[in-house]
Amino acid sequence: MAKPAQGAKYRGSIHDFPGFDPNQDAEALYTAMKGFGSDKEAILDIITSRSNRQRQEICQSYKSLYGKDLIADLKYELTGKFERLIVGLMRPPAYCDAKEIKDAISGIGTDEKCLIEILASRTNEQMHQLVAAYKDAYERDLEADIIGDTSGHFQKMLVVLLQGTREEDDVVSEDLVQQDVQDLYEAGELKWGTDEAQFIYILGNRSKQHLRLVFDEYLKTTGKPIEASIRGELSGDFEKLMLAVVKCIRSTPEYFAERLFKAMKGLGTRDNTLIRIMVSRSELDMLDIREIFRTKYEKSLYSMIKNDTSGEYKKSLLKLCGGDDDAAGQFFPEAAQVAYQMWELSAVARVELKGTVRPANDFNPDADAKALRKAMKGLGTDEDTIIDIITHRSNAQRQQIRQTFKSHFGRDLMADLKSEISGDLARLILGLMMPPAHYDAKQLKKAMEGAGTDEKALIEILATRTNAEIRAINEAYKEDYHKSLEDALSSDTSGHFRRILISLATGNREEGGENLDQAREDAQEIADTPSGDKKSLETRFMTILCTRSYPHLRRVFQEFIKMTNYDVEHTIKKEMSGDVRDAFVAIVQSVKNKPLFFADKLYKSMKGAGTDEKTLTRIMVSRSEIDLLNIRREFIEKYDKSLHQAIEGDTSGDFLKALLALCGGED
Repeated sequence: MAKPAQGAKYRGSIHDFPGFDPNQDAEALYTAMKGFGSDKEAILDIITSRSNRQRQEICQSYKSLYGKDLIADLKYELTGKFERLIVGLMRPPAYCDAKEIKDAISGIGTDEKCLIEILASRTNEQMHQLVAAYKDAYERDLEADIIGDTSGHFQKMLVVLLQGTREEDDVVSEDLVQQDVQDLYEAGELKWGTDEAQFIYILGNRSKQHLRLVFDEYLKTTGKPIEASIRGELSGDFEKLMLAVVKCIRSTPEYFAERLFKAMKGLGTRDNTLIRIMVSRSELDMLDIREIFRTKYEKSLYSMIKNDTSGEYKKSLLKLCGGDDDAAGQFFPEAAQVAYQMWELSAVARVELKGTVRPANDFNPDADAKALRKAMKGLGTDEDTIIDIITHRSNAQRQQIRQTFKSHFGRDLMADLKSEISGDLARLILGLMMPPAHYDAKQLKKAMEGAGTDEKALIEILATRTNAEIRAINEAYKEDYHKSLEDALSSDTSGHFRRILISLATGNREEGGENLDQAREDAQEIADTPSGDKKSLETRFMTILCTRSYPHLRRVFQEFIKMTNYDVEHTIKKEMSGDVRDAFVAIVQSVKNKPLFFADKLYKSMKGAGTDEKTLTRIMVSRSEIDLLNIRREFIEKYDKSLHQAIEGDTSGDFLKALLALCGGED
């Protein structure tokens, strides 16, 4: 097992067992397997409570005491997934990896996912040990076997990774970073076709520290993350391998957290993947994986394993997991830094926000006004022309078109559009034609008029807009409906939910940076409220979440985890309910990562039976010039399909055409 770097904390869940006696353990295992049947409880208790080094000593003692091979006896006595897990734990890590790879390339077909997972994630030292173990166990050359079972650029990258020669120097040359960014850009985005060799050389050999800086600079230079370029330029297993390498460079624990989640989500469990990761990471970084898993998926790894497996197999996996992060005290203080870094990676302060709709070059409002008039004149309507013009002009340009249309034809463009198009397309096109603040004001008005209130729309708008946007909405609301937004909210909502919305609607959120001392006080303020004192808890959360700046709140969230061992979002969901809970969760998610908040909303609007066209339209209209490009990236990262694909599969006709035009491209 690779030892942690000097001074680094041990992050495995399995430790050396205190008072370890290999002879005693060997005797206990022999007794557990002697006679009719076997004591599986005793077997799992011993093997999952000992480190790998100690298990090797038990194997030696077992052979010395009984002249038998312990692994062979375990294979004979146990069956199925439980046997695979226990036997995997008994092998030294390199031999366990060697067996997984041998299984992946034996027989008909190849388990490419297994090859990718192991070879993309192992260190140089682990790779050298793997090659030696494979040779020792199977008397075969691993590189030759992989070459014989794979092909093309996928094969070349696997062979490069297998060498275990990635640079390990933490001193990074800024000039080389810039050169690599340029080489990757020229090999992909700027080239007709793709120079795969450059991707292989740079991603297969440079140090992790160097590549992290390359990825940062690549985003700044090209306006898109390296993952987007890989998806656009590469394909098949080669694409999957390169994406796995990038994920492991960014964060190996996060890569494995994602693999574990996918192994258990949906119908059926990918047990081989689950076993392989739980065995191989139990003495390396299981605590980091657990922390990231909970932060990213809002549930503990422990609870997901518990709900997805059964019997001794489940008990063994839970022992390897090492604890339930949904239980008080289990969300380790170190997780604060992990969680905070995850939020910061895609926070507004670190990533330039980009819309998909930009001002049209060579804009001519006269020509556009005439083209729109022609599209609506006479029998029938030319929807394609209307969609093409309106979705490819900025909002400022659309206002010029409206003015020009009135000057030329003495007609109101909005009224003409309303009479010529209908349904979802009309809502989308008319929304695009309104100034943003007036559009938001109208959405708020519609959410409060008639029977019932659309609380989700109120929350979505008021929890995510900036101070300047909120103030503009207030003015637009007063101008359009001759009533203040605050009065409208007061008459249509009640209780703490009303107080939260009115606080947000003032547009008086602080706009400075973080203040560490104040952040600690704020975290203490919301942490000190006794569980069950709902009214006091809601008041304290409102005072802080509705008024502090985004950078400051990110620091508050970090300090809150340190004090309570809980993520603030988890606490809100546990202690609160209804619209108050939903409003606070929306604020927290918006603070952490606003594009991801909207990506989630878009996904839910198109998930399952039926489509929530109102939410879909509202977000596509309101974010198209702000951060829709960022939302697209978050969407594909989280849901493994592009926003373009989701829209294409869930809408139709002219509404589909207009949405895809706003989406701006396929990722």
